[in-house]
Amino acid sequence: MSTDQQLDVRAEAPAQRHTLILETYHALAPGSGFELVNDHDPKPLYYQFDAEYTDQFTWDYLEQGPEVWRVRIGRPTV
Repeated sequence: MSTDQQLDVRAEAPAQRHTLILETYHALAPGSGFELVNDHDPKPLYYQFDAEYTDQFTWDYLEQGPEVWRVRIGRPTV
C-alpha cells in the first residue's frame, strides 16, 4: 500500500496548479513521491518537468482518464 501524499488539484484554479505541484515536488525527500490527481492529462506538466528537471524525477501514470488522471511523481534517490 502506498504512503505517498495525494495532491488533488481538480478544485484549484488552473493558474495555481503548476505552482502547487512544483512546490510539492520540491518538498519531496529523495526516494519519495506523491500522487497527482487531475481532471485532464497533465502531459504539458511532464514536458515542463522534463525540461527543468531532466533525470531528476519519475513519472508513472496510475490512471488515465477519461474523468480522472492520477500520476505518481517521484524524486529518485540519486
